[in-house]
This record gives sequence, C-alpha cells and structure tokens, in this order.
Amino acid sequence: MPGAVRTSVFVGASLDGFIARPDGAFDFLPHTPEPHGYEEFFASVDALLFGRKTYETALSFGEWPYGPKPTFVLSSRQLAAAPAGAVVERLQGTPAEVLDQLAARGIRHAYVDGGQTVQAFIRARLIDRLTITRVPVLIGSGISIFGELEADILLRHVTTRQFPSGLVQSEYELLPPN
Repeated sequence: MPGAVRTSVFVGASLDGFIARPDGAFDFLPHTPEPHGYEEFFASVDALLFGRKTYETALSFGEWPYGPKPTFVLSSRQLAAAPAGAVVERLQGTPAEVLDQLAARGIRHAYVDGGQTVQAFIRARLIDRLTITRVPVLIGSGISIFGELEADILLRHVTTRQFPSGLVQSEYELLPPN
C-alpha cells in the first residue's frame, strides 16, 4: 500500500523469552563490542515508536542514544521533558491510527520498541519484521517479548546468525492471517 509505514522490532531477550526483569531492568543483556547489526538496523529507520516506560528508561541512560531521529512516544499522559537534541513527541491512538499519523508525516520505516507497544502492534498484525537476539541466560520471570495472544500469529523465518559470544539472532516476517 503506497505511503504505508514499514515497522520493525530489534530486541534482545533471555533464552526464556524475557526482554527485561519484572522491575524493567535488562542487566542480563551483554555489553560487548561484538557487532550484532544494530547500527545498520538503526540507520535504516526514519523514526522510533516507543511506549512511555521505554521512553522513561531511555531518559535514564544519561545521554540520549538516538540523536535527532524523531521519537514518537505512545502515552495518554504528559511526558517527561526530552533531553537537549532529542526530537520527541507524544502520540495516542490504536496501532493503525498511529501508523497513519506517521505515514502522513512521511515516515517510511519505524523502529517499534517497548514491551506493551511491541505486543500491541503484533496483536494488530502491524509488525513487518522481528529481529530477536537470544542471550544464553535464563532469568525465570520478567517482561515477555510477546505477551498473551488471542490467536496464533504465523511467522516466516528469514535468517539466523550465530555470534562468537553465544548470542543467536533470528529474523522473522509476520504472515497475514489465514
């Protein structure tokens, strides 16, 4: 469909499927200089689409890690002030309405991040590509990548890469419902 926004998820997760601990910490993710394709992925997106909790987590990093790339935060509440140099705007609506708003602004490829936001877009079948990097650790509980689903969502495997550190990264495309 012309003007449609492509959406991608690029996320690290424990082997048991958690993107963060119950308190939101993701200290189990490795801090290694080993390249995993994130820089290339980030260069391919026009904008970021976060939930409020993910935005607040990014604010705690000290320096804003996304530069001037437009960041849209899904929230019904007012947001904490954006740091200097960050381009941040609050949006509301269903996943389809949000993508329509982004398309109207000329956004072609959005990086969707944050547990609840990713889950909402997956349930709405509005994620085009999932890149999941599995960390070889079991943490037992936390924030699930996918959450509960009302129906099966079929995926097509695109590729899998293995890294010397033990990380395994797989890419998938969501298939249309039958």
